Amino acid sequence: MTLKPQVRIAAIYMLLAWVWVFFSDRLLFSLGYDKHTLSMLHTVKGSFYVLCTGLLLYWLIGRDVRRLDRLNHMLLNGNEQSLRALVSAMDVRHKETRDHSERVMRMTVALARHAGLDGDALRHVRFGALLHDIGKLALPDTILIKPGPLTADETEVMRTHPVLGRDLLMRTAFLRSAIDIPYAHHERWDGTGYPRGLSGEAIPLAARIFSVVDVWDALSFPRVYKHAWPEPEVLDYLRNAAGGQLDPQIVALFLEHYDALKVIGVDGMEPD
Repeated sequence: MTLKPQVRIAAIYMLLAWVWVFFSDRLLFSLGYDKHTLSMLHTVKGSFYVLCTGLLLYWLIGRDVRRLDRLNHMLLNGNEQSLRALVSAMDVRHKETRDHSERVMRMTVALARHAGLDGDALRHVRFGALLHDIGKLALPDTILIKPGPLTADETEVMRTHPVLGRDLLMRTAFLRSAIDIPYAHHERWDGTGYPRGLSGEAIPLAARIFSVVDVWDALSFPRVYKHAWPEPEVLDYLRNAAGGQLDPQIVALFLEHYDALKVIGVDGMEPD
């Protein structure tokens, strides 16, 4: 039977405490010191005990915390692999270009690092970018893979996917913090986007970062409804969209690091 960490630590602590008290008291009394000396020795003994057990508890707790961190990391990796399999299947269903979701995820994480994000915020960006179009799972294929322009009614249906994506992610505790990109990546810097019509810095930073990468990717690779654009035209479009569709500072940051970001995206390199 495997003991719980807190039970194991408490049991070790109590056993050592009993052994120490039992044998150290008998040792002191066997030496025949007077009461004053015994009192002083008891103080020294107690201080030594507190120091040693403190160090022991620090080591025991630290060992279990490191073990839990490793298990948590393994769980997150397992969850991410499952999500990647789901997204890969979704890209195939939607007839996206090969590696679309993985590519924009890698580039978004790299750009987010240049924007100063790290730690948990970067992990939320990673999952959010990977699942940016998860809401499209609830949309019909007649709209998703239609080779021509959408009708007004079809466009309204298509525009529900950010809300559907938010609702799906809110059902899973560890993904709730990743909803910014799926929910807000179609918002525009000038306030004319959807679903909420947010503008400027009211749009979550993660979504503003992702939007630049997503626009670049949408123009740079073929879709069922369009051919890929030449690279100079794509970069010109981003420059012109700065301050209207896209956050101008994020566009500038993207263009500043464009060559490195493109290598990360196109060549499949994971950002460090």
